[in-house]
Amino acid sequence: MPAQSAKQAPAELDPFLALVGARRWLVRQTEIRDLAASGPRAGQAIRQRHGVELTLEKLRRQPGARPSAADMLLGRIAGHIPEIMAELTPRGRDKLIEQLWLGLSGQSTLIPVFHLMRTAMLQRSRGFSVTFSGLEDDTPHDLVLRRDEIEAEVACDVVTAEEGRLVHRGAWFRLVDRIDPDLQTWLAAHPGRYLLKMTLPLGLRGGLHDDEPASETLGLLHRRIRDMLEANSRQDHDEAIVLRLDPLLLAGAQAEDMGLISSLRREFGPEAHLSVTTAGRGIFVMAARAGQENEVAIAIRRRLAALAPERLTGERPGILSIFVEDTDRLEWRGLRERLELEGEARQFMTNPEARPVVAVSFVSRLELFGVAEPDAAPGGELRFRNPNHPAAGFAALAPAVMSSV
Repeated sequence: MPAQSAKQAPAELDPFLALVGARRWLVRQTEIRDLAASGPRAGQAIRQRHGVELTLEKLRRQPGARPSAADMLLGRIAGHIPEIMAELTPRGRDKLIEQLWLGLSGQSTLIPVFHLMRTAMLQRSRGFSVTFSGLEDDTPHDLVLRRDEIEAEVACDVVTAEEGRLVHRGAWFRLVDRIDPDLQTWLAAHPGRYLLKMTLPLGLRGGLHDDEPASETLGLLHRRIRDMLEANSRQDHDEAIVLRLDPLLLAGAQAEDMGLISSLRREFGPEAHLSVTTAGRGIFVMAARAGQENEVAIAIRRRLAALAPERLTGERPGILSIFVEDTDRLEWRGLRERLELEGEARQFMTNPEARPVVAVSFVSRLELFGVAEPDAAPGGELRFRNPNHPAAGFAALAPAVMSSV
């Protein structure tokens, strides 16, 4: 899907907002603001998670402002949804509205609908006719592509990278927000530069919206750290947690300087969870790791194996279009450059579950928001063809299935 020129006005949002309902839209914006008030770090993560909704609200409130590339792309997709609605039967329109309402409730987001629409737009730009079979006919797949009398099924899905992490980012943000006031108080009485290294062999689970089970775990860990500091102890450990407090010896002038974060990242690696708390001239850094490496790509392979037999009929060549949620620039680029996604995708294609799959594609928020290469995948998606599928060599399907790397 080619990017629009920044000089063009964003797509008209009134038809889209009419579909979801003005009152429902404004209530959702209030809900997001309330959720984002839970703490500075968790709040930032919540705003990022609901970036589609917040970007569209910004466009609605500032119609004369010069839009960014992300504004343009998301506005274009939002503007395309009413156009798709006009093509659907009443049954299909009702199902699409239901999906939009679902994306504006509870812990959900609009990502699944926007991923579906972006995928359809991308395939149409490649010369395919696209039918929304999932909306119209309740098929397990979402789309049917057609080009030169050849058809293919497309199943769109959203997979969270948290499934491959033993220490969840959402839980980490909530923990840091909870303990930050205690750290500031402690720093005021113990001025200096400190590093608390945490190893969590059993992990730390829970998302930004989770409550009781995650809160109990976070509360216990919070108390362990607080008690350790109050006792002026330098270490605490058991089978679930290892804490060690040391002087912070890394180079980096001030906590607000990117040099400190960069030094910490080089020291502890891309998988470490980091936070910096300051009080006066005091600095308290927390660096946490799980007891094993993240397995994000492996978790995605497992999801592929579960999706293929459930979402593809085998009557046509099948494409799995996966949106990888809850990942950032560093992790997404690393998954691609270290060939982790490619390796797991190709391993999946050797398994029996992959028989109906002619190709697998991956996208993230970076592609959805129009971030430039090399942070985002070239061409708007990372795609791998299954050479074992009988349709892998069909010229008509090449634009949708040829490997992109």
